[in-house]
Amino acid sequence: MKLGVLGGGQLGRMLALAGYPLGLRFRFLDPAPESPVQELADLIVGRFDDLDVLERFPVGLEVITYEFENVPIEPARHLARQVPVFPPIAALEVSQDRLNEKQLFQSLGMATAPYAAVDTRDELSRAVDQVGLPAILKTRRLGYDGKGQFWLREPHDLERAWQALGGVPLLLEGVVRFERELSQIAVRGRDGSMVYYPLVENHHHEGILRVSYAPAPNTAESLTQEAQAFLHRLMEHLDYVGVLTVEFFQQDGRLLANEMAPRVHNSGHWTIEGARTSQFENHLRAVLGWPLGPAQAVGCSAMVNWIGHVPPPAKVLQIPSAHLHLYGKTARPGRKLGHVTLWGEEETALRQALEQLRPLLAEG
Repeated sequence: MKLGVLGGGQLGRMLALAGYPLGLRFRFLDPAPESPVQELADLIVGRFDDLDVLERFPVGLEVITYEFENVPIEPARHLARQVPVFPPIAALEVSQDRLNEKQLFQSLGMATAPYAAVDTRDELSRAVDQVGLPAILKTRRLGYDGKGQFWLREPHDLERAWQALGGVPLLLEGVVRFERELSQIAVRGRDGSMVYYPLVENHHHEGILRVSYAPAPNTAESLTQEAQAFLHRLMEHLDYVGVLTVEFFQQDGRLLANEMAPRVHNSGHWTIEGARTSQFENHLRAVLGWPLGPAQAVGCSAMVNWIGHVPPPAKVLQIPSAHLHLYGKTARPGRKLGHVTLWGEEETALRQALEQLRPLLAEG
């Protein structure tokens, strides 16, 4: 049985590694010949909008999925007329536009940070009057890992922000004074069944995820129930199939929805070693219509991204609970090159492992 995957990055690589023990095979489509999947699977190198490529890619595939949310919509629709595509294109569309995303969240009863749409310089001034400062001006489309964003702290920042980002649809988002960032990962099968991973606490630096703790420590059951109830409503609304992640801010004991990712997610990498079924295996089960696996955490985990550099693997593996994953990428500043997952039966053991890792993080 062969699956197609749009995108050939590290998430696609981990999907393939999860699928091979299940007897699955993969074909990837990516414009870059040096994609992390190149040595693992059949890779078609080409543009997503190349009609010749779109005719060849789906031949013999059981189902098509994607490993990043900026897949062009029309090529995805074209493929869906030939082979089932999951998650559904409706989820892909809404996740690609921050305004539509926030409007959907609020329509389903989930609070968000204050925001306003911005298309002109005058609208930016009015949006600041409405939302207040500090705020973040963001492109509505294509931003990720801190890209396509400009902080506004003082009125004199408006002109520089407009010069940097103006000319495309924008969103001004008020800065939320939050206690921490959390993510909820859930999976919905083709039969409507759902499973939920525990809430995860995330720490970012310069817009890039650096560390995730799972399960999120010191989390009230009411918070978990709120997150899972919202994911349930969202997946039902979208008739969703596959892994879905929503990132939240925790503020005064409540959740504010920040953004969604209709795919396997960086904050779920810990599930490979730290959950009864990884997010990657469960995504494959879901899109194929197979039974979903249990999503409970096993002990406590911390996932640490390697950004821009990777220490010698032998040093990392001196930590008894370390599980190292390298993506086969060429090193450059700000690039995710791999991750390490640390595990402990309880939180104290996990903290001890993190202390052992800390000197290696400082090396870069």
